Amino acid sequence: MLISDVHHILFPSLVMNNVLFFGYFSDIKDNMNLYLAGNNKLLTDKRLTDKDCEVLYKLLQNNVFVTSLDLRYNNITDEGIKFLAKLLEENSVIEDINVMCNDFGKDGAEVLAKALQKNSGLRALRLNGNKIGNRGGMYFAQMLQINTTLQALDVGDTDLTTESIIALATVLVNNRTLKAINVNRPILFSNQEECTVHFAKMLKVNNSLEELHLQKFDIRDFGATRLAENLMENFTLQYLDLSCNRITRDGTKELAKVLKKNTAIKKLDLSFNRLEDDGAMHLAEAIATYNTTLETLDVRTNNICGKGLCSLSDAMKMNNSLTQIYIWGNKLEESAAIAFANLLETGRLEKANTDVQPYLVDGRTILSELNHSLQRHYYYAPSYGDDVPSWQPRGKNPRGSDVLAYTDKGHQIMA
Repeated sequence: MLISDVHHILFPSLVMNNVLFFGYFSDIKDNMNLYLAGNNKLLTDKRLTDKDCEVLYKLLQNNVFVTSLDLRYNNITDEGIKFLAKLLEENSVIEDINVMCNDFGKDGAEVLAKALQKNSGLRALRLNGNKIGNRGGMYFAQMLQINTTLQALDVGDTDLTTESIIALATVLVNNRTLKAINVNRPILFSNQEECTVHFAKMLKVNNSLEELHLQKFDIRDFGATRLAENLMENFTLQYLDLSCNRITRDGTKELAKVLKKNTAIKKLDLSFNRLEDDGAMHLAEAIATYNTTLETLDVRTNNICGKGLCSLSDAMKMNNSLTQIYIWGNKLEESAAIAFANLLETGRLEKANTDVQPYLVDGRTILSELNHSLQRHYYYAPSYGDDVPSWQPRGKNPRGSDVLAYTDKGHQIMA
């Protein structure tokens, strides 16, 4: 993570492709994040290429301080990934690498996966947006059979197909170190939900996975039912992402049974499905009467009307553990607006923990949208303002601002 606690010292002038990059750290003994993202126009208008990766390799091969490397949104191809793979083979200090949305494919995935078979330091790897395809997915499935240190793997939006998805699910049956995996948006050509069934069976026996993302997985009620059946015997999964699927009230009814059993699930993302009022009421019943573990629920854009939203609001009054709920994109009738306005006014729901805000128009209560969601910083994060994540370096507001940002110890970060 970005270190900015005591003194802000310029990271030793790293010049690549005529770009000067910055890092901040408080002490030479602290861990450092090397932030080289290509999509932050407030910091740079250049993007790294394969030649820059060679410079990085030479710079960091004997590194003992930099533990996080952020190379998102650059122009790194298979050739550049070879240098990063070589770096991983020789350096075990780096714990986190982000190469999302670059330009490498299956060949880059192969050398990276082979390097991870030897590496013993990397804890998190993010590859989403690179089209590694089915072969690339198979390489990482093979790697997970050998590697015993990687804890988080993001291969979402990488054009994985049925074969590689099933291979990853099969490997996770015996893998005991991976805690989070993202396999969003595979390329599937069947309506039989084989991939969902394999992940469901894996969840029945896996006791290490804590976070699972299955967005755009073409999950229907049959797949949701298979997941629910197997989740009954899983007490380690804490974050389940089933957004952007085809789950209706029937599948939601089965998932609600999992909540009634009080499994370990703390975050449940069902946004962009087809829950409607009946599905919302199934969830509300579980939350109000049985569940004491769920902390976050996302039901955005599910065609839920006032009846279903009011049932969720009433459930929150009976439940003290659910603290975050996101409802924007549904049919926000006045009854629902009044119900959630009441939750906010009484303090049961904090403004920062929801994506709606009430206001009055001609005596009627209406809800407006707030830019709050579970994964709002997944693809992009702001560089100024009050919503800058800890890993994002701050830039100056291009419109000008007299507001200064400070650390929790009172040191100015950047104007």
